[in-house]
Amino acid sequence: MLAKTYYETIHVPMQSHFPTDKIKINYGGRVFNEQEISNLVDSALDFWLTAGKYAQAFEHKFAQFLGVKYCSLVNSGSSANLLAFMTLTSSKLGGRKINRGDEIITVAASFPTTVSPIIQYGAIPIFVDITLPTYNIDCSMLEKAISPKTKAVMLAHTMGNPFDIEKVKAFCEKYNLWLIEDNCDSLGAKYFYKGKWHYTGTFGDIATSSFYPPHHITMGEGGAVYTNNPELAKIINSLRDWGRDCWCPSGKDNTCGKRFKWRLGELPYGYDHKYIYSHFGYNLKATDMQAAIGLAQLDKLPYFIEKRNRNWKLLRDGLKDMEDIFILPEATENSQPSWFGFLLTVRDGKRFLRDKIVQYLEKHGIQTRMLFAGNIIKHPCFDEMRKTGQGYRVAGDLKWTDKTMKDTFWVGVYPGITEEMIDYMVKKIKESVKNKK
Repeated sequence: MLAKTYYETIHVPMQSHFPTDKIKINYGGRVFNEQEISNLVDSALDFWLTAGKYAQAFEHKFAQFLGVKYCSLVNSGSSANLLAFMTLTSSKLGGRKINRGDEIITVAASFPTTVSPIIQYGAIPIFVDITLPTYNIDCSMLEKAISPKTKAVMLAHTMGNPFDIEKVKAFCEKYNLWLIEDNCDSLGAKYFYKGKWHYTGTFGDIATSSFYPPHHITMGEGGAVYTNNPELAKIINSLRDWGRDCWCPSGKDNTCGKRFKWRLGELPYGYDHKYIYSHFGYNLKATDMQAAIGLAQLDKLPYFIEKRNRNWKLLRDGLKDMEDIFILPEATENSQPSWFGFLLTVRDGKRFLRDKIVQYLEKHGIQTRMLFAGNIIKHPCFDEMRKTGQGYRVAGDLKWTDKTMKDTFWVGVYPGITEEMIDYMVKKIKESVKNKK
């Protein structure tokens, strides 16, 4: 009751006015009510602090929503990508293990932490181009990227729009490659495959999600790694929890029934299984307070997806007469996106500059973003590798990747954006190019 009163007194007034003298339409943000606050207070009063009952409940409920067998909650989407990739470097995978020097196919038009784990481990990213207007991988380049060293494909579904899962999965199956789905921007998107609709994140060997505030649901920071493979799930949890061999949850002992009866490595017989390490791992767990918020957010997820898609359609309809100036986004064939944002790309031959349009929108209170890194290999983090020509490879050219780097931006569609805001955004986008030839 007090949580509801606090929410209605403090937060509702902050969310209920548009327009104002200081218009600000963010590209994303948290949408919540008293239930998130109530859950957070409950977990705080419980004072377990680390992962506990709320984390376990979230993992179970999230896996149920997607229809996967195993879900592991972590502290961010970037940690989820790190954990997903490093899982495939485990010696427990035998000949399918990713070794340093092995190659991973991905795209350069990406968020950095889809690529960072590959480079940090010492594997080699092989970059291929994307296609517009879906902004996803150009699947015709997959065969040109393959080599005897290729071990995996690691791709994000761009901005809530699934990549061509049928072609990518067929390619991975043909060459016995791992598939990691970075599902951080696409929770709730679906793809029609073999006669049925399935959520993205259920096609790969491993998939990831992010619960950072602009994403489809939030717990502040937070992420998840999920799979249908029990062997991979065990490795995921080991690496997440310091690399330990033990599978007891936090606060539990002797789940296996033989805690002091193991002989592993060169340790003496009976060494405490809770302190035996089968991997060089991390501590990537989320807290119960984060998970408590996430549980309340999960109840709202169907509405969030519906509202995002409705806002996207309103923008698409409102800007359809601008197709001579902008390349407008389109859904991948056989997909139902769960849109993260609305992408706009200035067409070739136009005198309109992306940067001028962005500056106009920002000046009028509309927050904008680039398509993440644009072309990741152009960034300072690649300076040394560009100089030496080592550490990565490009298959074909990156024509459309470079196009998005120079001419693409996006605006938000998150559930906090109202129809009145959409009308204002459409108006200002049209104004931004009016009389600027």
